Amino acid sequence: MPRFLKKSFKAALPIMVGYIALGLPCGILSDAAGMSVLQVALLSVILYSGSGQYMIASLWLSGLNPLSIVAAVVMVNLRQLLYASSLLKYLKRSPRLAAIIAASNVTDESFGINIARFQQGGWTTRLSFAVNCWSHLSWILANIVGALIGSLVTIDSSIAAFAITAIFTCLLLMQKGRGDYVLAAIAAAVVVCVCNLTGLSNLAIIIGAVAGIIVGSLARSRFESESDASRAGDA
Repeated sequence: MPRFLKKSFKAALPIMVGYIALGLPCGILSDAAGMSVLQVALLSVILYSGSGQYMIASLWLSGLNPLSIVAAVVMVNLRQLLYASSLLKYLKRSPRLAAIIAASNVTDESFGINIARFQQGGWTTRLSFAVNCWSHLSWILANIVGALIGSLVTIDSSIAAFAITAIFTCLLLMQKGRGDYVLAAIAAAVVVCVCNLTGLSNLAIIIGAVAGIIVGSLARSRFESESDASRAGDA
């Protein structure tokens, strides 16, 4: 195995282990939503968004119409554009096409790994892309195995539909109390509740996602501005 593949595999290993733990239940949930193993595999390859795939399967089980599901997934995954733009400044010495490809298949976890390695120095576009590929491969395989397991067991649809709430709760807790995430979650929850109470239940998830993104983005800008001002004062 080439040295860069070994180095990137070592960096990606924690992500791969986590993706196995998340991908198996995602594949099972997708099977419960009526997807074939081939469909699960193709979705994992094309979409490559853990939260997005959980949303598709869970919201389908909840009876949401396809257009609303697509809109909700797009809203939630808009953050990927921010990750890509943040990485591009570290990839600018590489050919433009290579930089775009390396930044386009990044996820929350691989973004964190790659940013940390770039800041430490000695990290390259090729290594960054390899980390993303190792992570993606583990996600695809875990989903396929989960779908195969799902075809052998029966899962109550009401339990399966609740998985989306559980996964996002876990993702929120993993942020260790970050203010922008907490405010985004509170805003989204309040808006969803208001929509449900006012007869807009079909649009609740979409409107809630938009509200969460707006509040989270504003909060992050505010916190970053305050942090920059504090550093300038210390200097």
